[in-house]
Amino acid sequence: MIWLWVVLIALLTIGGIFWLGKLPAAARPLAGAAVMLGLAGYALQGHPSLPGKPVAAPEEPEGFGEAITDQRQGMSERFGPAAQWLGMSDGFARTGKTELAAKTLEKGLETYPDNVDLWVGLGNALAAHGGGVMSPAAALAFDEAAKRDPSHPAPPFFAGLALAQGGDLKGAETVWSDLLARSPADAPWRPDLEMRLAQLRQALGPQLPAEIPAGVPAADVPN
Repeated sequence: MIWLWVVLIALLTIGGIFWLGKLPAAARPLAGAAVMLGLAGYALQGHPSLPGKPVAAPEEPEGFGEAITDQRQGMSERFGPAAQWLGMSDGFARTGKTELAAKTLEKGLETYPDNVDLWVGLGNALAAHGGGVMSPAAALAFDEAAKRDPSHPAPPFFAGLALAQGGDLKGAETVWSDLLARSPADAPWRPDLEMRLAQLRQALGPQLPAEIPAGVPAADVPN
């Protein structure tokens, strides 16, 4: 039954080319041969009767893949020029237009070159455009954000998030541990950071001791 539909569509295509397309008589044999050649190729390689099989996307480590906009807990301004550019960029990112999301923030940085939130957003957008991997361009954007305000929590938080999503769990653990050490006890981002850091350390598993000092018995080294 499926092949009957395939042949019918091929005949309708030929008919449309001949009569609706108003091809010259000399060109009709060539057009018909092209359609039949395509049909022959499909007959050799196509399998229209096979059932569909959706491909599941690979899973990210739990807790690392939530929407970036949900994690700006007290880390960025909610109003003003940065929020407007970030909102536009997030809109593009949600529809998969990651390159346009990054270019939007680059445009905003032309007007506000010292805005930490825009530099952080650019780092996030570049990491997303690279398939979730911390690229040199994304790392540079996070570094530029940290230079503008070394005490701002967003650059290390999102740099760590990009490292974790890209598979560099040890690098993310180092960055987030440093951020946690200097975060106030009542910081709004601290609970989320502590949760992610705990998940990260659990994923890393038991850590091997660094290097046994000379002259120290192995039995005396703590596990």
